[in-house]
Amino acid sequence: MKKSNPFIITILIFFVINLGSCSQGDKALKEEAESEIIPEDIVEMRADQIKMAGIQLGSVEYRNLKSELKVSGVVTVSPQNQATVCMPLGGFIQSTFLIPGNAVRKGQALAVVESQDFLDLQQSYLEARNRLEFAEADFKRHSELYKEDVYSQKNLQQVTADYKTLQAQTRALEEELKLVGINPSDLHEDNISRSLAVTAPISGYIRTVNINIGKFVNPTDVLFEIVNSDHLMLELTMFDKDAVKVQSGQAIRFFINNETEPHDAVVTQTAKAINADKTFKIYASVTGTCENVLPGMYVNAIIETTGGQVASLPADAIVTFDDREYVFVFEKEKDENGLPFTEYRMIEVNRGVSDEGFIEVILPEGFDVRNARVVIVGAYNLMAAKKNAGEMAC
Repeated sequence: MKKSNPFIITILIFFVINLGSCSQGDKALKEEAESEIIPEDIVEMRADQIKMAGIQLGSVEYRNLKSELKVSGVVTVSPQNQATVCMPLGGFIQSTFLIPGNAVRKGQALAVVESQDFLDLQQSYLEARNRLEFAEADFKRHSELYKEDVYSQKNLQQVTADYKTLQAQTRALEEELKLVGINPSDLHEDNISRSLAVTAPISGYIRTVNINIGKFVNPTDVLFEIVNSDHLMLELTMFDKDAVKVQSGQAIRFFINNETEPHDAVVTQTAKAINADKTFKIYASVTGTCENVLPGMYVNAIIETTGGQVASLPADAIVTFDDREYVFVFEKEKDENGLPFTEYRMIEVNRGVSDEGFIEVILPEGFDVRNARVVIVGAYNLMAAKKNAGEMAC
């Protein structure tokens, strides 16, 4: 059995009602009706028509309606979870066994580099340390002799200056050794090495490898890039008009590739300045375990936003006519030749966000929100009567 069209049924009901009314009206009533000019934005109905149309009145309510912002961006990680590995001194790659995708842990050897500079640095440090030991002993001896008036103040000052100079040189060479990964305390004349291991500063996986065996690398060359994907983030781009709609703590659902299963994230930070192209960045922390989400992937995200209280009506209260949105508001009760009629005024509005059956309405200036009685049920029937007023006229 085919399902009946409620819109057609509504039109037929009004047609029958008006037809009966026309056949029962007397000549005077007909002449008065024909002479009455009803404004374009007014629809009038009798009590029986109102009952049949199921008209119910309500008021504009102020509600907190949730909305969704659709944005795009990329998966990334925070600066402390990614590392660029370089060698402070140039040299030749002696060995490496890593390729992109390999997991590494903090302190693990990534490659071995050999260089004459390593030998020179270790030699310079050991020589400076030996000279410092002699200078320290000489300084102590001369200090004692000065106290006994055996040594002049000038000579003591010279010995002190030499001692402090060697202290500074040795200290600087110690820091250079630490910079390349050598512990000065473990360095002795019998364990000088021409090669050093490049170690991982963080745990994670290798994203890029820019070396091969035998390649000469400079201090500015990037050898490896390491990313720790345990704490992924989203970097999303938004337009300036939406800046007030997003704040820390808001929930995000995002999708990668062509997947239909969403992943979750939470906004952690929003930018404090707008770029020249009227966009700004927000950052969100990915929650849960997402094994197939990797840094660099493009994502489509949906941000759930909640603004302040907005004027809202049930969805059935708003009707569309000629690509415009309208609501019907009770205008007045009137009597025509002993018959009661009710007038409803059609008012154009704009719709905003929708949530749980309610729609934000942007009302025209001067609209009496407090006292207006809005048609919240039966608005489509009123619009049908409005559209077909000419066909149903007597």
